[in-house]
Amino acid sequence: MSWLRALKETARSGLTVERRRLAPVVAARGALGLALVIGFSLALFGPAVAASSAFGAFQAAIATFQRSWRPRPTLALASGGSLAVSTFLGYLTAAHTVLFLALLVLWTFLSGLAWAAGPTAGIIASSNVAIMLVTVTLPTSVATAAGHAAMIFAGGVVQAALVVLLPVRPWGAQRDALADALAAEADYARRLRHDPVAPFDPVPLMTARSAAAVTPRQARRRPAELHGPRRFAERIRPVLASLADPAVGAPAEGPQRDRVRELLAAAGEILDAAARAIRHGEPVRLPPAAVAALRTPDTGSILSERAHRAALRLSALLGDVVETAEPRTETGSRAETGEPREEAGASGAGPAEAAALPALPKPPTPRTRPTLVRLAPLVLAKMRAEVRPGSAILRHAIRVSAVAAAGYLLGLVLPFGHGYWAPMASVMVMRPDFSQTYSRSVARFGGTLVGVALASAVVQTAHPGTYLSAALAVLCAFGMYLLMKTGYAVSQVCVAAYVVFLLGMEGSGVSQTVRDRVLLTLLGGLLAMLSYAVYPAWETPRLRGGLADWLAASGRYAAAVAARYAAPEGPGSPDVREALLSARAARVAWHDALGRATHEPVRHRGLSHAAAEGAGHALAEFGRAAMLLEAHLPERGAPPLPAAAGLAEALREATERGAKAVRERREPSWDDLRETVAAWDTEVTDPLLRKAGRLLVDALDDLSAALADA
Repeated sequence: MSWLRALKETARSGLTVERRRLAPVVAARGALGLALVIGFSLALFGPAVAASSAFGAFQAAIATFQRSWRPRPTLALASGGSLAVSTFLGYLTAAHTVLFLALLVLWTFLSGLAWAAGPTAGIIASSNVAIMLVTVTLPTSVATAAGHAAMIFAGGVVQAALVVLLPVRPWGAQRDALADALAAEADYARRLRHDPVAPFDPVPLMTARSAAAVTPRQARRRPAELHGPRRFAERIRPVLASLADPAVGAPAEGPQRDRVRELLAAAGEILDAAARAIRHGEPVRLPPAAVAALRTPDTGSILSERAHRAALRLSALLGDVVETAEPRTETGSRAETGEPREEAGASGAGPAEAAALPALPKPPTPRTRPTLVRLAPLVLAKMRAEVRPGSAILRHAIRVSAVAAAGYLLGLVLPFGHGYWAPMASVMVMRPDFSQTYSRSVARFGGTLVGVALASAVVQTAHPGTYLSAALAVLCAFGMYLLMKTGYAVSQVCVAAYVVFLLGMEGSGVSQTVRDRVLLTLLGGLLAMLSYAVYPAWETPRLRGGLADWLAASGRYAAAVAARYAAPEGPGSPDVREALLSARAARVAWHDALGRATHEPVRHRGLSHAAAEGAGHALAEFGRAAMLLEAHLPERGAPPLPAAAGLAEALREATERGAKAVRERREPSWDDLRETVAAWDTEVTDPLLRKAGRLLVDALDDLSAALADA
């Protein structure tokens, strides 16, 4: 993609306004906290302290809107506390340009490395640096600087207290994540009716798994219905795939296929009902037609043995999902302990058939999330791990610290005054990837242009006093909280106006013209964009490495599944589970990298868009074939299949060699694996295992064909 086209695409992305469901109650709560802090500070300390404390409350409220599974009060306190420390240390060195510049470089470098811990940590750290550039100009002595820092932290405390005192939809984020996972599987079941090999995006399941990790305090308060459904939802996906796939399930046409379509439609409706119940905390209302379809008594006489067993397992898992999704489910229920349900009535199976169902393993220890105190060394370890050659995070940290220093120095030299607008704009828009940095730069300039113009027009015409300016600032903050998720440009209109009105409380908001503010913001955005062009961290050259990682992880997953046939341990084998999670993470990382590379103005080095798409499709098919094998893992104590050990080792070695070939820009070869699968066909009588082995090799051949074009 050329630079001109890349700039057009990123500019269009930055100025796009999306339609999102708004949360006016949550926005009003954040604005209320800001109003309380500003009003209290104005009444007791005056406009300067009110401006500092307002920035603390403003930033703390923004922190509670970030996508994080931690308690919102914790995020508010962490944001307020870190901003208070930044402001106080910044003021101590603000009188000495060299010392303050050194602190600014160090602080921005650390904020850049904070992206290693995730986007929430990166956003909070970057915002703290940007706001510090404003707040250090407000105090007049060390004592007042300490007072300002205390009031900034108090703003975070107020926002945290309001979250506790005025809760809005507690556990809403976790409910949405789990409901989205169930809804994604419902959609998958419906798509399988028309496309038996339809793809499935594992991101909702991964998000639900991340949301299931709780702190010790959260574990004591988590609603019962958020405990168990995810584990059963994870098991439903391979069962759905094995039931629908003609290669291992029902034939492509005929009475069996018609019954399978009925069961898939019923599964979709029941999963949707469970998702709605979890999302709203209501009892599950099952559609009668779907329940009747699962209870059809002649299912066993229509479906083949393997398809019938898949239907029985699907019915049992759906029953467990419904049981655990009920708001008043007891923690000690059978679904919570992982015991199988009797599905004689729900599936049409007799007691003997129900008893033959594989027993679900006991659930693992609940996933825990470290507290902030225990999280600190983990974050430092992640940041330290990024200090290495080739790290995109390290390059971002170097870029943002250099740009902040250059913007600050230019702000001192240029005759505009309040030159902090330039480095503040740079720090706020810069991200580790190209597209976000450029799109946010355009969006911030456009939003600032509109916001400053509107706010300055109001100030020049209405001449609001201190309290009216404070009220207008709170109103702008409410608009920002309300429209934050609709687009960065929209939120920046509100932020720019908020800063004008807030600083206008003490008369400094009108000391700059619209032209000066806009020019400084433009300067900051241009510095950010120029830094990425001069010192980039392009994703495109690393695509082959991401594809190789996905191939190796998928090979380990397929090998772990095959090894369970040689040493049966039941469906819940821990090594299979861990390999599956690694393969999912590698797949998501590849797709994220491919999305970031799409708009980069660099030539693909041997991997075109068509080749990348074909390779991704081939590896998805490889993972699906391994999942079909996982759906029919033998029970613990079942007769072992010695040939599976050889297949597992061949899969592991072949995919590791293939991953190395992909990294070295060579076409991978699968001759050894093909010979192993040919021998597998002669030694194994089960048609499912024979077919799955051929599907694995076919998928790898498709991968080689896609890469051959590159």
